[in-house]
Amino acid sequence: MMLAAFVATTASSASAADSPTRLVRLPLPSSPLVTLRLVFQVGTSDEKPGKEGLAELTASMLGEAGTTKRTWSEVLDALYPMAAEIHFYGDKDAFVFSGTVHRDNLDAFAGLLADQILSPRFSVEDFTRVKQDALDAITKTLRGNDDENLGKQALATMLYAGHPYGYPTRGTVAGLEAATLDDVKRFYADHFTRDRLILGVAGGYPEGFPAAFAARFSALPARGEARVSLAPPQSHKGLRFLMVEKPSRGNAISMGHPLDVTRRDDDFYPLFVAASYLGEHRTFNGVLMLAIRQKRGLNYGDYAYVENFIQSGWSTFPLTNIPRRQQHFEIWLRPVPPKSAGFAIREAIYETDKLIREGIPQKGFEATREFLLNYVNLWAQDGSRRLGYAIDAEINGKDIIAELKARLPAMSKADVDRAVRKHLSTANLDIVVVGAHVKELAATIAAGKPTPVVYDTKDTPAEVLAEDQIIEKYPLPVSPGDINIVSANTLFEK
Repeated sequence: MMLAAFVATTASSASAADSPTRLVRLPLPSSPLVTLRLVFQVGTSDEKPGKEGLAELTASMLGEAGTTKRTWSEVLDALYPMAAEIHFYGDKDAFVFSGTVHRDNLDAFAGLLADQILSPRFSVEDFTRVKQDALDAITKTLRGNDDENLGKQALATMLYAGHPYGYPTRGTVAGLEAATLDDVKRFYADHFTRDRLILGVAGGYPEGFPAAFAARFSALPARGEARVSLAPPQSHKGLRFLMVEKPSRGNAISMGHPLDVTRRDDDFYPLFVAASYLGEHRTFNGVLMLAIRQKRGLNYGDYAYVENFIQSGWSTFPLTNIPRRQQHFEIWLRPVPPKSAGFAIREAIYETDKLIREGIPQKGFEATREFLLNYVNLWAQDGSRRLGYAIDAEINGKDIIAELKARLPAMSKADVDRAVRKHLSTANLDIVVVGAHVKELAATIAAGKPTPVVYDTKDTPAEVLAEDQIIEKYPLPVSPGDINIVSANTLFEK
């Protein structure tokens, strides 16, 4: 159960009063551990054209590089006897620096973490390393052996063309190559400021520690460049396909469309139930998982989302503190055999259309609601994740766990059906397929031909085979001009 978090502001000097530090405190007196989080609301929208990736490059110089007191190697050596780490991650609108430590080592750890932000070393050696890491992440990892994320990032280029969300947070090859150490220093000075910062402290910390820790950051400028407003994503009519060609054993598939709903909106919560009904991340109760994996054995997993999802480590849960200001609906089909990729696309659209047209079945609604009422209790299992959700509530204005617990018991099937019909559609989807044989798939779809499933085993039940006959011909109204084929090696160049 979530414990109450206390949100306060601190002003440790006259200038600080112009931009007080937002401080989220979550006391857990019985815990010997303390978690510290620093969330900077900085992201790709703050980058200038031609410098794509500068935001994360700058954040990496704070989270994965040395300080004026210590080299990065010396920082790691100082952390080792504390059994502590400084974790760094980010997305389009925020970067997070965090760590958990035993309270006996709290002062020392807090000093190290504060130094990372307040006294970055900005050495040529660190810059060269983190810049090369970012380039390798795009050109070698993403393009080379991470087909699932490649599909999701390629989908973003369609959903958010000409938009700050339309390229990886890591950046583009051209943007990273153009970035200099002086660019990083200027970006840090202009954007890593107190008005962009939210501090979080959770656990068995001593009285007075949160305010004292927050006071350290009065050394940051009160304000920098104003946060840029986001234009809405470009709209389009009809289906669009992006076929990303590269050697692979399976085809990774992502599809979706922008949403004008976030956690701030009442409709988000029934939409969340609908997405869970279609396919909760890495669980087995979703309709897509049942239809594509369990009935037909085509892949490992099939999920749906009504907000951007980045998995936290090896868990089934999302990272916290990186909420986007704009969101999208997405279906993710983990790789399927190329010979059945067209069928899997049609199957996902068929099941989503059924949800939109017929509504969520009463039994399915009740089962999903009951599942979520219990599942949300697992999202904040420890002090670090509890603090993460408390900070998310500060950012969004609503606590998703508290909102779901309050809303689900009174929610009805009609609430879900109304929200689904208002906000979800398969008429204007963007669809990405990553892998081998995509040219053949593109030709088949452009010609309006069926895409039958190909089973590797016998004895598929007769009722499944009968449904297969419907799905393999399910309409995919697309013109040849709306099917684009590219090499994976051309993505995210500039």
